[in-house]
Amino acid sequence: MTGTLDRVTDFALNLSLQEMPESAKEAAALMMLDTMGILIASGPMEAGVIARDTASLLYASNDAAFSVPMMFDGRLVSMAGAAYAAATQTDNLDGHDGYNPTKGHIGVVVLPALVSLGAYCSDLSGPEALAAVVTGYEIAGRAGLSLHASVSDYHTSGAWNALGVVAMAARMRRHTPDQFRQALGIAEYHGPRSQMMREIANPTMLHDGSGWGAMVGISSAILAERGFTGAPAITIEDADVASFWDDLGQFWQVEHQYVKPYPICRWAHAAIDGVRAVMMENDLAHDQIRSIHINSFQEAACLYGGMPNTTSQAQYSLPFAVAVQAIHGRIGVEHISGAGLSDPAVAELVSRIHVLENARHSARFPQGRWADVTLKSTDGRVFESGDTHARGGPEAPLSRGDVIAKYTEFAAPVVGLDRADAIRAAILGWVEPTSRLSDLMPLIFDP
Repeated sequence: MTGTLDRVTDFALNLSLQEMPESAKEAAALMMLDTMGILIASGPMEAGVIARDTASLLYASNDAAFSVPMMFDGRLVSMAGAAYAAATQTDNLDGHDGYNPTKGHIGVVVLPALVSLGAYCSDLSGPEALAAVVTGYEIAGRAGLSLHASVSDYHTSGAWNALGVVAMAARMRRHTPDQFRQALGIAEYHGPRSQMMREIANPTMLHDGSGWGAMVGISSAILAERGFTGAPAITIEDADVASFWDDLGQFWQVEHQYVKPYPICRWAHAAIDGVRAVMMENDLAHDQIRSIHINSFQEAACLYGGMPNTTSQAQYSLPFAVAVQAIHGRIGVEHISGAGLSDPAVAELVSRIHVLENARHSARFPQGRWADVTLKSTDGRVFESGDTHARGGPEAPLSRGDVIAKYTEFAAPVVGLDRADAIRAAILGWVEPTSRLSDLMPLIFDP
């Protein structure tokens, strides 16, 4: 064992909730609410239906102690199957939180893992549940940084957020240090080393690999419980990656996640926000736009460029997303699915949107997501946004009220306002000492 592994083990298994700052636990509750909104909204979408049906067909358990109802579905499957289904459907509506330095997402697996692991933890307090959430964020984020620095390819979030799920399971199921070490190694080995830029070039339901990240994380924890071996996890134990773990317990990554204003790949957000700002500041309507020229970082310039045929293409598009925002003033689920994919006004504007890479913006990625926009109007005026960073992160944060409003916007149309409000109250109430994780459970299993 290494000093880094000792530090990670002590953090995951032994750090008390009193040793975690209140600000971290409050951020964790807000991130869980935000993720829940996207999880709910993604439920009726095709990828979510397929994932839940597949979990029911293939990933059930004959042991009641390892069986959990799927969220907003009710069918019993295994803990791993339930986490897989929930994370896969959430992954397929790209509106959940993320962390710039990792180029990926954590909450998308943390919430499914919390529910799957916590379904039988009736005595787990709300603050203890938030401590498990914080643990998942802090371990997953650093595993992501370590993986990106130690391999040549750019892997999806599932490759590393699986280790955050392992840490949550170890804390909630009271694993021994050796069980934890073995589970980390198993998860690192089996986590999907899927290529992000392949998915960007050809958007599908694969998205960011987080369904398999959740599945692998839960499975690895249970395998290790039963004696399966898999250590070491190189992203933790190799001496060359020790620096990524040095600030564990000092810098709280959970407080630095971004919340997405739009259910679109984060790489497109700076361009969307630049156009939004120019139109609002100059009182422009979409029918006054002659052309839009966007400069952004290389990865953003690689996003899908035409009119999408599927919601996956829509969510990984830049010109389409910009056009939707310009015409409708918002981007909702209805704009990136169904009839929204063939909106003639959007299609016409997409043909007049031009995207180029700018070296200045590329140099600031992944720490930042920048773009600048030049909008030319039909009467010959030229408007420039200047360098614009995507809203929702530490650089341009949304207010707590904004995040709650976003949750309601996505959740209420699916489950109704009363149920959405009750779920919100339960999750945000976890900061109270008398609350229980189980306060949420009666609200989230029925369809």
